[in-house]
Amino acid sequence: MAKQKDAAKKTNAVREVEAAGVAHTVINFQTEGALSGVEVAQLLGEDQDRVFKTLVTQAKSGEHYVFMIPVACELDLKKAAAAVGEKAVAMIKARDLLPLTGYVHGGCSPIGMKTQFRTAIDETAQLFDTIMFSGGRIGCQIQMSPDDLDSLVGLTFADLTV
Repeated sequence: MAKQKDAAKKTNAVREVEAAGVAHTVINFQTEGALSGVEVAQLLGEDQDRVFKTLVTQAKSGEHYVFMIPVACELDLKKAAAAVGEKAVAMIKARDLLPLTGYVHGGCSPIGMKTQFRTAIDETAQLFDTIMFSGGRIGCQIQMSPDDLDSLVGLTFADLTV
């Protein structure tokens, strides 16, 4: 498991979840660098359909959007654009993630970004009592109900995967 120092270090996401008082579990684990979402699910012994990755996009309009999909899936950019009422969206460059969100690649959480962007999640999240997603740093996951996550960030549930 995580070193004591790492476990005590709270992220913006964890602080916001705790302040909101919603039921959740924070899972800290030790890793050497970023893992893929599939690797995180395997490491934690979780169903890959229940572990979600957080993707940040920019639309032709200039607006940024966050999409959450199961870690083993691929974001369908056309479906994603339609879900937020845009003509097209594209993934932002990895180098733009930290200045935009405050999070690094592999540790991006939908909660606690510098700016709260409109967030859509794949409709399959509703199949589970709880889902897991990044807690705001590599080696940290948050588990909570999709409804509680919705209460924190205002989700749009949609078909988002290829």
